[in-house]
Formats: sequence, structure tokens, C-alpha cells
Amino acid sequence: MSKTKLERVEIIDEEIAQLLNRRKELMQQHREQERKERTKRLCRRMGLFESLVPESIPLTEEQFRTFLEKTVASPFGRGLLADLTAQNAVTPAASGKDDTVTGDDEDAGVGDDEQG
Repeated sequence: MSKTKLERVEIIDEEIAQLLNRRKELMQQHREQERKERTKRLCRRMGLFESLVPESIPLTEEQFRTFLEKTVASPFGRGLLADLTAQNAVTPAASGKDDTVTGDDEDAGVGDDEQG
């Protein structure tokens, strides 16, 4: 038996609702994955930082911020960061391989107990 046009419209409306729900789920999963990756990156980088500069561990948040502003955010630090960023933009295209520095050094001892 052939369905009426109204019945077909209702079926299509259901399919649209299902697709919109699926889209919402996928977007939520994507945002969650991005948050997890960011958290992992922040933990790895701060672990590396603390292993290289253990004197920074007892600093208060304000002292740590001041330290970063006077070192990393200085003109010298910004210039170094710009140079490294420029290298990353050129290196993968030239070699066909991503050689970026990500702080993933295994011998840094950071995140060894994490299963990613």
C-alpha cells in the first residue's frame, strides 16, 4: 500500500529529528574529546615545566604568573616562541612528517601512569 504524502512528510520529519539528535551527540563527543586532549596537554606540559624548573613548585599562583610574565612573556620569550612556531609551520610541509615539539618526552617522567 502506498503511503500518502502526509505520511511521507511525517517519516521525513522523524528522520530529520533523529539526524539532528545524532548531530548533537557527535558535537558533544567532539567537544568532550577536545577537552580531554587539552587537559592531557596541559598536564604533560606543566609536568615537564616542573621537572625542568622544580623551584617553581612552591610558588603561589600570583608569583608563578609574575615569573611567567617576566620570562616567557618577555620580548625574548615571545621572539623564541615565534621562531619555534615558524619552524613548525615549515617543517611538516617540507619533510612530510610532523616533528613538532609537544613535550611528549618519555624520559621526562610525566604521565607515565596515564593510559591515553
